[in-house]
This record gives sequence, structure tokens and C-alpha cells, in this order.
Amino acid sequence: MPAMTSAAGVVGFLSEPDPTLQAFALETLNEDIESVWTEVSGSIGQIEALYEDENFSHRELAALVLSKVYYQLQEYNEAMVFALGAGKHFDLENADEYEETIVAKCIDTYIALCAMHNPPTSASATTHPTDNTPANTTSATLASPSTPFTQSQLPSKSLLSRDDEQAWDSSAPGGGNAGVPGAHPHPLTLSQQTKKNLQSVIRRIFKSCYEIGAYKQVVGIAVEARNMEVLREAILQASHDEKSKGKKAVTAGPGPTEELMEYVLDICMNVVQERGLRNEILRLILGLLNEIPSPDYFAIARCVVYLDQHSMASNMLRQLVQKGDGRSLAIAYQLSFDLYENGTQEFLQKVMEELPDTDEEEKKEHPHMNGNAVPPASSHANEDEDAQASDQLLSHTQQASSDDAPRTTLVASRTKPKPETSAQHTAFTSIRTILRGTKSIELNLEFLYRSSHSDKAILNKIRDSLEARNSIFHTSVTFAHAFMYAGTTIDTFFRDNLEWLGKAVNWSKFTATAALGVIHRGNLSQGQKLLQPYLPKENAGPEGGSGSPYSQGGALYALGLIYTNHGTNVLDYLRRQFKATQEEVVQHGGALGLGVAGMATGSEEIYEELKQVLYSDSAINGEAVGLAMGLVMLGTGNVKALGDMITYAHETQHEKIVRGLAMGIALIMYARQEAADELITGLLEDADPALRYGGIMTISLAYCGSGSNKAVRKLLHVAVSDVSDDVRRAAVMGLGFVLFRKPGSVPRMVELLSESYNPHVRYGATMALGIACAGTGLDEAIELLEPMLKDSVDFVRQGALISLAMILVQQNEVMNPKVVAVRKQLQKSLTDRHEDAMAKFGCALALGILDAGGRNCTIGLQTPTGNLNMAAIVGMAVFTQYWYWFPLTHFLSLAFTPTAIIGVDSALEVPKFKFWSNTRPSLFDYPPEQEVKAEEAVEKVKTAVLSTTAQARRRRREKERKEGKGGEGAMEVDQTPTTPRPEAEEDEMVVDTAKVADGEKGEKASSGGATGAKRKAEREKVGYEIENMSRVLPAQIRWISFPGERWVPVKKPTGGVILLHDTQPSEPKTLLELKARKKTTVSAAVPGQTTGGAAGTRSAQEEDAEMTDSHAGAGVGAGMGVGAAAAAGVLTAIDEDEEEAPVPDEFEVEPEEEDEDED
Repeated sequence: MPAMTSAAGVVGFLSEPDPTLQAFALETLNEDIESVWTEVSGSIGQIEALYEDENFSHRELAALVLSKVYYQLQEYNEAMVFALGAGKHFDLENADEYEETIVAKCIDTYIALCAMHNPPTSASATTHPTDNTPANTTSATLASPSTPFTQSQLPSKSLLSRDDEQAWDSSAPGGGNAGVPGAHPHPLTLSQQTKKNLQSVIRRIFKSCYEIGAYKQVVGIAVEARNMEVLREAILQASHDEKSKGKKAVTAGPGPTEELMEYVLDICMNVVQERGLRNEILRLILGLLNEIPSPDYFAIARCVVYLDQHSMASNMLRQLVQKGDGRSLAIAYQLSFDLYENGTQEFLQKVMEELPDTDEEEKKEHPHMNGNAVPPASSHANEDEDAQASDQLLSHTQQASSDDAPRTTLVASRTKPKPETSAQHTAFTSIRTILRGTKSIELNLEFLYRSSHSDKAILNKIRDSLEARNSIFHTSVTFAHAFMYAGTTIDTFFRDNLEWLGKAVNWSKFTATAALGVIHRGNLSQGQKLLQPYLPKENAGPEGGSGSPYSQGGALYALGLIYTNHGTNVLDYLRRQFKATQEEVVQHGGALGLGVAGMATGSEEIYEELKQVLYSDSAINGEAVGLAMGLVMLGTGNVKALGDMITYAHETQHEKIVRGLAMGIALIMYARQEAADELITGLLEDADPALRYGGIMTISLAYCGSGSNKAVRKLLHVAVSDVSDDVRRAAVMGLGFVLFRKPGSVPRMVELLSESYNPHVRYGATMALGIACAGTGLDEAIELLEPMLKDSVDFVRQGALISLAMILVQQNEVMNPKVVAVRKQLQKSLTDRHEDAMAKFGCALALGILDAGGRNCTIGLQTPTGNLNMAAIVGMAVFTQYWYWFPLTHFLSLAFTPTAIIGVDSALEVPKFKFWSNTRPSLFDYPPEQEVKAEEAVEKVKTAVLSTTAQARRRRREKERKEGKGGEGAMEVDQTPTTPRPEAEEDEMVVDTAKVADGEKGEKASSGGATGAKRKAEREKVGYEIENMSRVLPAQIRWISFPGERWVPVKKPTGGVILLHDTQPSEPKTLLELKARKKTTVSAAVPGQTTGGAAGTRSAQEEDAEMTDSHAGAGVGAGMGVGAAAAAGVLTAIDEDEEEAPVPDEFEVEPEEEDEDED
């Protein structure tokens, strides 16, 4: 039937009284509505009258025609309402543009309808349950940390959530959406029949999704709509459909249900921004996982850690061990590794307390292990009355969760169940070892030691290029050394450069000693012995002994770094030293060490000891103490601690103390999200810029990794409006913390800020890029940073250099060709005499970061399983404070994450086997060592030798000519002037020829380098074998497989420690030799010995005597033990006479030079 050219006649039938003619007109118009809708639009009133006539038999057809006309008029709200009234005439299966638009509109309206019935829980409504009580009862404890300091009462809503207040206003005309183009109608404006029809359409959509297996679409709608019933239904439907297919679901890969659960977890952790909704979804997932006959234990572990359900974690481990089979035991061990990787010390301690008790021998046998994450005096520090106030900062859903969960109490060991069999006893002992973290740390230490690929020539180049007498340059070399060898236990650089090390005085000596903690991080068995020569003596009195207080303070800081986030008995030692000394520098190092080692323990005892020192009002130790208080209470949201810190921040006159307290406050609110909104509001409205700075850091840490839109809006607003440069700089940097899970969005967001007139804002933009895009090699970020390397301000160039190194860490030329140019630029800037000191400092740090951990570490702010990496985020946040205090630079090492796959069996031993990487070997290979430096050194030596040789030959010939071989009467023959020249030129020709040959090689290599690399890559075979405990980059993991039949991983490889199920336990197995353990055992014989080598044969007393010798007495060329002793002697030397040494040295040298010139 040909299309109508005019609808005038058919539209006229709508006015006829005969219903048959009216129905005919509607059917005809419906078929050609796209071509005649302009004429039909004038008769909308007549068609609506037909639709409203209940006696008209074709009401639904009239509704469909109306819907299509409104659709053409772009009135999508009315089009959806009439489409819902069309009933069966509206065909959901049709894939035309009209149907897709209406379906999308229906889904949006359904989401709005459900969200109205399930409103988000306001954080401010639940964080202050005592608002109705008299003000005088709460002002002391609750109002101070959360009330804006310019107000006497709490605001109704925080600034961070005021934008959301007008999301739904039912009193407004049109449901609050009047005049908003494209907005869906408010649910309150829809009739009950329309809502009923909407539900019917949505059910039809869900049913069609279930039929084709599109469960993820239903899950997405359910999460947006906050409808937990639909979410539960979708997961159960997927499980039912999988079961109905029978054995087909039993495959090597994950089934549909497992994939769906992973998808739900992914969007829950990475997409959902509201903490209350996230907890609600996780609790639902947790319940469903427990109902499944073969649950995904690793998904449960992620939920358990986030929800702080330690009882459920211990129950899971008990059930798996009691099953008794090898695979269940391997899963239990893998769960333990995952729990340690993602949980806090306090959480892990509670899990261990609820496990069956093992023999007391275990506690005696491992006194150095993490037996007491919280000191014994109060193993549940947050259970007392004061700390219970922290529960007031929890969201409503968290409170419900904690009310439902059983209270955690101390259970005496005699009441704990005993393991039923010896095998279970062994299993629970191993699980405790894993949960303490000792096994993970030992394996990572072994990997970093045996796989170190640091290029020592680069470090020597940094040392030679920077003048050691300048403290900033000496410190920068120390940082580069610490980062390059972080966690490797290789510190030979100090021993080989005693003269350079001896130039460290005061705080440079503090930093150099603390660097040992970065290098030996994780060396739990020998950490305290290694630092023994530097640590304060136990009974040395309040002054800490005869050594330098700077080396003593640095040693306490180093001890904390070695035991980072691993609360062993070293906490007791640090507390004793911290309380015993009155030396401010030692207290400074002790506070930092206590904070790092006691991170997130929530210990009230440590907090009170730190607070007593804080009240002494010393600027030197006050900043470190404020920071340490936040580290100990990390993430607890303790209201009492917040009140104390904010009150003292207003009382003290020292800016350093206020800055340390502001950073500590931010750390206490780590990952609290909405619960921190009131505190953020109060801090941002304070008149003190240091506290406003703390408010910005609170946003950064409370919303880290959440991608929260309201947090981003607030940071951007402050970045362009605050009067303080420090606050603006921190606001731009904060974008990196909030968005590091979405690195691709950060370059676009800071592009304009990177061109700001304010250099502090530009610096913040560089650091935001480095933090968010660390380890990604993102081209967009590099393109933004490259122009900033030529910025006119030195500290902006410094930030650009450091950020480039963060982004390009572990990148080689194949992965990102720009890394070669960046390395050359860094080395060129180091040797440039016209470059500023700040930029050179950034170059040294950048070179250290590029080769972090022996080129085996990346910067990972989230764990391989997708959770927030607490230690890494905290380390990165404190590292940014190097702007004010250089020693805090060492905190960046907390963000270094080893990139390896370490397979262990059920005996927690490392078997020798190979797995497969389905890539070319060059793609993820180590970068080549630098060769340019060696060529330059050889060239200089040759030139010097040739010049000396030529002069010596000329002198020899002159002497021979004068003396004469024929005696005095011999006839003198005049030498032609060119006689000596040919010989010199002849000698130089050899060198020049070599230079030309090398130059031709270099030109060929440079010109054909790119093509040669491409040809080599083309010739390489795809796929190669990798030994166990080898470097595997995060981008490489998806190409890894385990083709062997014997060793089968119990979960999909994610990097780190992987438990392997031995399918052939009766066959003999070959184990990898743990070199680091062997090396550490050898070194332990020499106190202060910090690297591997021959075993010392002298007694400890002789070594201690040697370590106290003066710097000059330590002979160059001494053995490994002598080198360690000499290094200790240099660093522990008191600086009394050295403080003013540089000034007289300069005046002594100048007259000597003048005298020589006069002579």
C-alpha cells in the first residue's frame, strides 16, 4: 500500500460518531505516522478524547498514536505516558528508534520511582545521634570535631551534599523537574494506572533479558534503582538457569553466576559512590554467596573485609580447614593471604582471636612475630567508653550491620576450641602465620632480593652530578638510593661511598639513617639487629647515649619503616624509646616510627603517649606526633581523638604542629566518605589556612578511590577560589586521590588547571596526574606533563619530573617509547649547571622512582583484588608533605608494590615450576642498563692518557736532544717544528678512529633503532615460559596461564602470592632456594651488617667497638663487615663540631688559592 501524501481526509474520520470509522482512522494514521504527524498534531485533542473514553474499544490504539505524535514533537515524557497506556500495541521487541527511546524513558522513570521509595541515608542524620540532647552535654566531645568553628550549632546538611537536596522536591510544580529539558516526570505526578503499566513494562523488559542471558543489564538497573529485591532476583535467576543446563556449567572457566557476582562486586566497589548503598549491596551479596552450594570464597573475602565482618572470616577459615581435603586447605590459605592483603591490623587480630587455639609453644617460638597487633594491655582499644564514640561517625547501614553481628569480646585461650587433629593444628598454625603477614613479607623480600635489576651506574651518576656538601643534594641522592633498592636489603652504596656519607650532617644524617628502613623494609627477622649500631641504647638515660641524636632518631624512623603496617613487638620497643628520651630529634623519629609500625591499630595507649608529648608544644617533634596520632587511629573516625587534635590545633602557635595535626585528622577519616562530611565542612570554613589544608586532605582521603562527583566538585571549587596557595595546591592534588580508579578522566579534568597563572595550581596538576595515573604509562598524562618540564618555575618542573617517573615506572621502550627520552632528559638536567636545585632534587627522585625496588615494584594504590591499598594510599598522601619536610619523602616507599607471581603449595613452600606468558618476551622485559655513562668515562680516560703521553714523549726527546747520545761534542741538529706533532697526531688518530667507529655505530643504532626494534619484535615468537617467583607486570597478568598438569592455582591469577593445588602429591617436588633467607642468616652474625657477603668471624663486641670508631679510622678497602661498621661509625658520629664546618672551610680554601696565584 503506497504511503499517504495527505492525512486531511483520514483525520476527518476522527470527528465521525461511528467508532468503526474512528478505529479505521487510527489504524491508518498509525501505519504512516512518521510522514503525516505534522497534520495529525493539530488533532491531538480529539485523539486524547478518544483515549479517555472508556467505552471506546480502541483506546490503546489511540494511546499509541498519541505517543508517536508526542515523540515526533520531542515531548518524551508525554510520549512515554501514552505508550504505557497502549498496552499490547506497544511492541518492546521492535528495535526502531521510537521503541528504544520509550524503553529508555521507562527505565529512567522506574529508577526514579524506586529511588524515591528507597532514599539515600543522610550521613548527617546518623552521625550525630545526640543532637536532640542539651548542647552542654555534647559540646565537649562531639561538637568540636564536626561543628564549623564559626557556628555554635551544626548546619542542616554538609556542603558536600547540599547539591543533592533538591534532587526530589515533591512540592515543586511538576515534581521539581519543571522546565528541565529531557527530564523524566516525577513519580508523584504519575497516575496509579500509569505506574502499574510501568511496572508491567519493566517486568517484560526483565523477562526478555533473562531469556537471552543479559543478567548484567538487570543488575545495572537494580543498582541504580536501589532495588535490592530485583538484584537478588537477577542473581538467583542466573544461578537457577545455570543449574538447569546441567553439567554444561562445569567448565574450566567461571560460570555465568560467578561472572555475574564479579560484575556486581566490580560496580559496587568502583561505580557506586554512596557508602550506605555499597554496604547494603555487599550484605546482599554476602547472604547470597553463603546460600550457594559451592560459594565463591574470594568474593566473600572482599565483602567481609569491607564490611568488617571478622567473625564471618574466621568461620569461613574454620569450615575450609575442617573439610580436610587438599584443595579446601589451599583455598583457606589463599583466603588468608587475601585477608592480610586487604585488612587492617586490628581486623586481622580479631580474626586470629576467633580461630581455634594452638599450642602455647607457637607463641614462645615466634615472639618476634605479629602476636599483638594491639598491645596486650588493651587488645581491643576501640572497645572502651571513649572510643565507642567513633561509632557515631558510622553510617546507618554500618550501625545496623554492627548491631546484627555478634559483639567481639576477649575470649580466654582456655575457652577456645582446640583443633581436632594434628593436621588441623598445623593448618591453623600456618593460617596464623599468613594472617600475621610474615609469610607474605618473607616471600616479597625474597623476590625483590633475587630479582633486583637496579643500575648502579645511574646512582653513581646522580652522586657525581650533585654536590654532596649541599644538604638538599645529599638528601636527594639518599632518596634515590632508598627508592632504587627499596625492599631489596642491598645497601652496598653506603659502604662504597663513606666519604660521601660522611658529609651528611644533622637532618641529612637523619634521612640517610632512615633510608636503611626503606631498603630493608620487610626484613622482619633481622630488622632490629641491622639497626642496632644506630638505635638509642636501652639504658643510656634521657639523652639517648653518646651517638648522634639525628642518627638515633632516623634509626627509630627506619625501624618503623621496616615493620610498616606490621605491629610486632617492635611497637613495645619504640614506645619505650619514645618515652625514655627527652631529645626532640629522637622523639621526632620515634613518633614517625610508631605511626608507621602501628598504622591502623587504633591503640589508645600509643595515642595517649603521643598526646602527652604533643602537649609539650615543641615544633620539632609536634609535627611528627600529630602525623603519628593520625596513623595510629587511621580510618577509625574516633571522635575523641578528633576533638583533642582540633582543640590543640587552635591553641598552639606553631604552624608545623597545626600542619601535622591537620594531616593526622585527615588520616583518621580515611575511607569514611559521607561520615566525614560535617568535619570537612568545619575545617574548610576555618580561618586558619593550615586547617583548611587539612579539610582538603580529609576530602582526598575520605573519598579516595571513590570517584565521588560531589568530592570532585568541591575540590575544583576550592582549587580556584581559596586565597591560600597551599590549599589550592592540595585541592588540585586531591583530584588524583579521588579519581585514581579512573585514571583516564584525570588528564581532561586538570588540562586547564595545568595552564593556570598560579604555579602552585600547576604543581598540583602535575602531582594529580602522577598519583592517579601511576604505573599506567598513560599517553594523555605524559603529553600534559612534557610541556611542564620547561616551566619557568622550578618547583613546577620538579613536580612534572616526579609525576613522569610515577607514570612511567616499570615501562620499557616497547611498552612506551617515550621512557627513553624521559630518562635522557633526567640525566641531562642533573648535569646542567644552570638548572635550579629544586628541579635537580626532582630529577634524583624521579630516577629513583623509575627503578623502584630494583625495577620490580610499581606504585599501586589498589590491591590486585581491587580493594583500596591502605598503606599505599597513606604513604602517597604523606609523601606529598615533602613540600614542607624532606624526611617524609621516605613514605613513598609504602606505595611500592612488588609485581610478581609467587606460587606456593599447601606446605607454604615455593616449588620450582614454570608458567606461560602468551606475549613476546620483549614486551614486558626489563629496561636495558645505561651504556652512555660507561662510554663517557672511557672517553675521558683516553683523552687524559694521550695528553700526558704526548707531553712525556716531548720532554723525553728534549732531554735526549740536550744530553746527546754522542757526547757534548756531538753535532746539534735542529729539529723541525713538526717532528713531535706527527707522533701526537698518530696517537690521536687511533682514538679518533675508534671514536668514528663508535660514532658510526651510534648513528646506525639511532637511525635504525626503531626499525630494528620492530623487526626484532616481529621475529620474536609469541609466548614464553616464566619461572616461579618472577616479575609479572599488572598489564601482563591477563596473558598468564598455567598449562602444567601438576600445579593448578586455586583462583584466577591476580598477582602476588598464588596458592597452588598439587594434583600429584605423591610425586617428588623441587623447591626454589630462598637466597634472601640464607643471606640474612649470614649477615646476622655482624650487628649492623646490612647486605649479603661473607660471614663475619669476629665477635659482636669487636664489631661494636669497630662501629664506634671515628670516620677517619675506618679504612677504605675494608671488607664487608668493616664497611658496615664504618658506615655505622659515620652516621652515628656526633655533629657538634660539624655543624659550622662548611663556613670556615670556605674561608680556609680561598686564601690558599690566592697565595698560589700570587706565587
